[in-house]
Amino acid sequence: MNDFDDRPPDAGPGGQVAAGSGDDSSARRSATLPQTIAVRLRELITEGVVAPGARLNERALCDRLGVSRTPLREAFRLLAADGLVELEPNRGASVVALSVRDVRELFEVMGTLEALAGELACRRIGDDEVAELKALTFEMLACHARSDLPAYYRINHAIHDRIAIAAANEMLRRTYESLNARIQNLRFRSNFDRAKWDLAAREHVQMVELLERRDGAGLAALLRGHLARKCDAVLEALDGEGARA
Repeated sequence: MNDFDDRPPDAGPGGQVAAGSGDDSSARRSATLPQTIAVRLRELITEGVVAPGARLNERALCDRLGVSRTPLREAFRLLAADGLVELEPNRGASVVALSVRDVRELFEVMGTLEALAGELACRRIGDDEVAELKALTFEMLACHARSDLPAYYRINHAIHDRIAIAAANEMLRRTYESLNARIQNLRFRSNFDRAKWDLAAREHVQMVELLERRDGAGLAALLRGHLARKCDAVLEALDGEGARA
């Protein structure tokens, strides 16, 4: 799906705050609306509802999300800062399409970052944090068992993010978040192949076991391999799409 249908926007109240209301809570909601819209758009991009290279139709998105154009355009700017959206004068916004070289290089760097995060997390993580990650992993496996990929992926993302947080290195975390935002849709689609998805799920069980043992070297090696296999799956899918085209 490359574009949303070009339908007229909903002129309803969604996403708008009445002028001059003087309500502090309304002002706070208005201030966070672009971030909320950006989160939803990021989900649509990640899950492939909006494809790489697709134009972001403002009128259709206003209708779909129930917002006005002003916060929507601010959300576009937030996503552009993350490298997910490209803004062109007089042409609007479109989803960034990465080249094969971009994909390979991003996954190489992400594999190194995740490996370092895993190694540091094993040194610094607390028992309570390990228990939370174990619970999340069980929840994620339940999503895998019922083939609910969107729910699985949301929990999967949270697990990787918590490992990065447990590393307790702010520079690592900021770099990780910046680069990871650019490949979320690719990490999502790497699970389209059931055998590869099954392997990724098993590797997540191993991740928790290594965290419990505080095996930094083992977890670093597993995470580096985990990202390399994700990259291979993505490049294989891209090659297949190119052959079909």
